Amino acid sequence: MAVLEKQRVRVCNGAAAALGVKAGMGSATARTLADNLLLLERDPEAEQRRLQQLCCWGYSITPTLYPYRDDCLLLEVGSCLRLYGGLEALLALVERGLTQRGAQYRVGLGPTPKSAVLLSIKPLEASATDTSPEALNHRGDSAAGLEALTGATVPRSEHEAESLEARLAPLPLKLLEDFPRQVDALAKAGLWTFGDILALPRQALGRRCGREFVHYLEQVLGTAEDRQPVFEPPQAFNDDYWFGYEVKANQELLPAIELLLQTFCRFLRNTQLETQQVEWLLYGINHKIHRFSVCSSQPQTHWQAWYQLTRIKVEQLQLDQSIEGVGLTSEQLLPGNATSGDLFQQAGQKEPLHSLLDRLKSRLGLQSVSKLGSRDEHLPEFAGYCSLDTRPGTVPSENGELRPFWLMQEPQPLKVFNGQPCWQGRLDLLDGPERIEDNWWECPVSRDYYVARDSTGLLYWVFRDRLRGEWFMQGVFL
Repeated sequence: MAVLEKQRVRVCNGAAAALGVKAGMGSATARTLADNLLLLERDPEAEQRRLQQLCCWGYSITPTLYPYRDDCLLLEVGSCLRLYGGLEALLALVERGLTQRGAQYRVGLGPTPKSAVLLSIKPLEASATDTSPEALNHRGDSAAGLEALTGATVPRSEHEAESLEARLAPLPLKLLEDFPRQVDALAKAGLWTFGDILALPRQALGRRCGREFVHYLEQVLGTAEDRQPVFEPPQAFNDDYWFGYEVKANQELLPAIELLLQTFCRFLRNTQLETQQVEWLLYGINHKIHRFSVCSSQPQTHWQAWYQLTRIKVEQLQLDQSIEGVGLTSEQLLPGNATSGDLFQQAGQKEPLHSLLDRLKSRLGLQSVSKLGSRDEHLPEFAGYCSLDTRPGTVPSENGELRPFWLMQEPQPLKVFNGQPCWQGRLDLLDGPERIEDNWWECPVSRDYYVARDSTGLLYWVFRDRLRGEWFMQGVFL
């Protein structure tokens, strides 16, 4: 596999390189060397989206970072070394995160941003025997053909500045791609490495190469200020994971989903945002995208909760094509509200009730789960309601009267025998009356309510309509 730019090879994987394909080679020559070579056109927009996703990932490590050029991500890590337990642990975290995301990358460590960039793109053979933490690291191939260069910067001291010049000295000047004319002029003068020009007086170097070149060199060494706009996290989240092979079983999607959710929830906590909905995109091998949404009745920032809801949806999917990538997007991000746990939560209760309701709705459908509630209304038929919104609502004030849980949709008329109401037999009035009068402005209502019992001991809630002189059944005590 190789990526083309203007009909020339920009980058290739190891299998193509083993057949003689290399960067800068024409597409026709590459096809001649490898007849089964897969050629892909470079997509700069996709690379920038990928770099933006890496910035969101890096924001979980350090708040000071920014993209550089079109293929670098600079992380300032000197201020958070103690948080991660030292430089080695932090570098291991960075490499593990990039590897999990399937990125091809090189890591450089330096006291200034531009020195870290230079040390990350030094030739591979120059670092083959270097086992120090700041040595060049090269892992894997990116499915999108993007090479992510990550530079980590640490605080500068006098000793580090001296060691920096020694580390830069063997690097070839051809790494300075922004100054091709100056590099050619220096090469004609016999100056090939950084060590050659660092030994020259700055004034002489400025006359030969210009002030801009000298200023860049000073920024590399840390003697000139190098300010860059710090990355600001977006108000929406977008990330994806590419397998590099075809996925046909639903269960094989779960590891990628777990990784994306962990990154997403770290992003939410670091930006103090929250959401109640995420959208998943499954990229098919035939370029068809399957979308489905996962909703929560309350904002969630824990990846385990989103994972349980997403897993239920994935189990119900019937894929008609192989999947090569998974995407996660969330645009409905709101400022987070700090919430406290339930002080009186039972010891055996491991999760709140809304989590159970969310799982039921994910498995059975949004229309399958409803909530029974009550309003502050005098008439019982208007006090209860059923809603698809299962979020906790306000609890109406208690009036201290006995009320049944089960109410009739409409009051049922009762027969009367010898002045006593009957419902499949005579009813004995045990408690009451409780008078309720309401709706005087439209259709006046005046009722006397009683608790009645039948011959089997079942309790009912009945009332006598004072205006019509009739008896009705309102509810049953279960």
